[in-house]
Amino acid sequence: MHTHSRQVVSNQQYLHPRLAEVVLRHLRAGYKKPVAPHSAAAFGQLLQALATTPRPLVLDSFCGTGHSTADLARRHPQHLVVGVDKSARRLARHPHTAATDYLLLQADCADIWQLLAMHGLSVDYHYLLYPNPWPKAAHLQRRVHGHGSFPLLLRLASGGTPGCIELRSNWQVYVEEFGIAMHLAGVPGRVARLPSGPALTLFERKYRDSGHDLWRYSSTARRQPGAEGRRLAGDNSAARPGPP
Repeated sequence: MHTHSRQVVSNQQYLHPRLAEVVLRHLRAGYKKPVAPHSAAAFGQLLQALATTPRPLVLDSFCGTGHSTADLARRHPQHLVVGVDKSARRLARHPHTAATDYLLLQADCADIWQLLAMHGLSVDYHYLLYPNPWPKAAHLQRRVHGHGSFPLLLRLASGGTPGCIELRSNWQVYVEEFGIAMHLAGVPGRVARLPSGPALTLFERKYRDSGHDLWRYSSTARRQPGAEGRRLAGDNSAARPGPP
């Protein structure tokens, strides 16, 4: 992780021209993909942990090796911090620990979001730290905000506290698109450069050591119910390409 990291290379220089169209379509349709059996089994571990020690949740989606999950547990000592990643290989790199203030799950993030929503469980703080940017323009719908599961992310935050969603990336366009998607869904937030400070993830340390500009989206208020419905009339101005 200490090798030099290249900047994100993309054939998309500004906001994707179909961003609003895709986001609003997913907000209308919801998410109906069946949950994978291994994700359901992993979710059972989460329910067991909550049954043993009931407490509010912090979610670390796409947690990779889980180093960020352990760090977030130190920042949120009154919560159960849950790191989720689909890669067993990445999670296997996490140092062995007997800690009970966080939990690592090998599962699809969208599945865990769906199961949390189905069980009526909200998340006080949701971190999405350096997800795969899918930088090709054709891959918009593989990005968090362009994926069909985006409405689930909003449902988890609806019962949380202000400032509960934070996304970080070394690609400015990605963070700005996420901010626009959240705005379309009625969640106000802020996009800004990430200030200097201790790295939350190994990727963050690598990007900073390589001289990358790091960007952060953070929500500033709870979702306003029905806000997305007021935008379904076809307001695509938010996705008009322009300088980042």
